[in-house]
Amino acid sequence: MSELRYWVGLSLVPDIGPILSRRLIAEFGCPSDIFKAQSNELCCVEGLGQEKAGRIKSFKGWDMVDRHLRESEKNKIRVTAYADSGYPAVLREVDAAPVVLYMQGEYRPEDRYAVAVVGSRKHTGYGESVARKFSGELARSGLTIVSGMARGIDTLAHMSALSSGGRTLAVLGSGPDVTYPPENRKLAEMVVEAGAIISEFPPGTLPLKENFPKRNRLISGLSLGVLVVEATASSGSLITANYALEQNREVFAVPGNITSENSGGTNRLIRQGAKPVLETKDILEELAPVLKGFIRAEQRQAAQLSEKEQKLCECLTGEPKHIDQLSREVQLPVHIVLDMLLSLELKGIVRQSGGKRFYLS
Repeated sequence: MSELRYWVGLSLVPDIGPILSRRLIAEFGCPSDIFKAQSNELCCVEGLGQEKAGRIKSFKGWDMVDRHLRESEKNKIRVTAYADSGYPAVLREVDAAPVVLYMQGEYRPEDRYAVAVVGSRKHTGYGESVARKFSGELARSGLTIVSGMARGIDTLAHMSALSSGGRTLAVLGSGPDVTYPPENRKLAEMVVEAGAIISEFPPGTLPLKENFPKRNRLISGLSLGVLVVEATASSGSLITANYALEQNREVFAVPGNITSENSGGTNRLIRQGAKPVLETKDILEELAPVLKGFIRAEQRQAAQLSEKEQKLCECLTGEPKHIDQLSREVQLPVHIVLDMLLSLELKGIVRQSGGKRFYLS
């Protein structure tokens, strides 16, 4: 607990953001040694300078740190430092990842296989149906749905994931114990049961306007890709898409009516190079190299196979077989068999080893 206290303290020092904090950790090893260091030692860290070094040396917020830790314990909020094993590994890839996260619920290793679904707070009927469709189908495929629990598309994304029996992560622009909007209190409880509420803001933090753009970088950072369902040209969802690009994440967008203001942002994203999404398979195929056959076990059992796919599966075993051998056994050209194997891999039935060799998962 003592070292965690210094992690929280570091996160609260004014003007010392995540990037500088990580440079300090790289230099000194742990937060307690940062606070013990001399000013001249701190100034040796790139980007720090005398003024910011002084902020660390004069930090007096330890009563506040202790209060945040007490409130976290009282409300069953887990405080996770950047160096902890429970910190989301996929988020560590982001340069501006916070040094401390506050979480209610459980973040699991398989939650790294996640897609963020975001969009307008004031959605149309079209936006609602599309958000429900993609969120539900992605969740049923075993992917975790990440969103920001805002009104509109965010809420629909969480609800659809839950109703499909999937997992979902809600990233807040407030403390994890401050539900915003307040009408989502019941939804927040459900998210905690089937995923996690995550925030970089300590307990009691109000949903201030300036918190939400910062929150958006975590939504994209926790995901393999971001799907923008419906967004105006000035929508905050486009901020999330921009963060996704900076973080080397995929950006997907649902095409919309060219005369609809609500689709102005998504259509512009497509024009700028985002992948247009017409069905869930478009997302799964794009993410296939990193998914590597990951999919919920129940889906494997329930997968609907064509006659040709069934015949191909009968030729497969737990031992890898080369594509040429499979092509001969099913009497189909190699390129057709490869397409079938990709489909089976996305369904979680087949996996690939090196040298174009395939086996039943």
